[in-house]
Amino acid sequence: MIFQAPESLSEQIAQHLGLRIIRAQLKPKERIQELKIAKELDVSRGSVREALLILERRHLINIFPRKGAIVSELSSHHVNCIYDMYINLLTLLLTTFALAWKEGDLNEMMKKIDEINKLTTSEEKPVDDIVDHGFELMTMTYPVINNPYLEETLENFKPAVSRTYHLAMKLRLAELTQTKQFFEDIVDGVYKRNTDTVITIVKNYGELQRSLALQALEELDSPPLAPFLTV
Repeated sequence: MIFQAPESLSEQIAQHLGLRIIRAQLKPKERIQELKIAKELDVSRGSVREALLILERRHLINIFPRKGAIVSELSSHHVNCIYDMYINLLTLLLTTFALAWKEGDLNEMMKKIDEINKLTTSEEKPVDDIVDHGFELMTMTYPVINNPYLEETLENFKPAVSRTYHLAMKLRLAELTQTKQFFEDIVDGVYKRNTDTVITIVKNYGELQRSLALQALEELDSPPLAPFLTV
């Protein structure tokens, strides 16, 4: 892979490695070797080092003295910690937006909802695209909210949450209909400026995603059943 735009090289490397972690191509507790990555991508070790610091801020890796970078664990404890935070952050974002939006602010969001609906009802049901569109919908609220601290925190949380979405949705594509319904309901609640409804919708959907991710982890950790032997 060839990267360009030297001023954003570390970010490009971080996105490349981040996607590999999100899609489970790099496994939890797997070591990421700077030299190996630098040779693979034909970039400097310094750029890889900076990219790893970005990934650490995004909760996808841990960097340990004398051990280097390790893909962060994805246990039930970590999933619960992620959703404890994310549900509250998303609630704050959307309730604030519900009270602050002005005429025209919802137009592009409605177009994005239509795109999500088409993806979730298509034969392919591309999980990557659906997840990306969902996050793009969230970022559309940022200019209205105008809270750089909340925005930065959510952006840094996004890859870790995306990782759990992929884990859950890859195993349960049928749940995509509930994802479609969530976006439709949340826009309706925002349009009506009903913050109580928005809080309920976010909490219910967040808890659903939490439970799906936990179930998926349990299935992955469960050993296969031994074949039935007859005498």
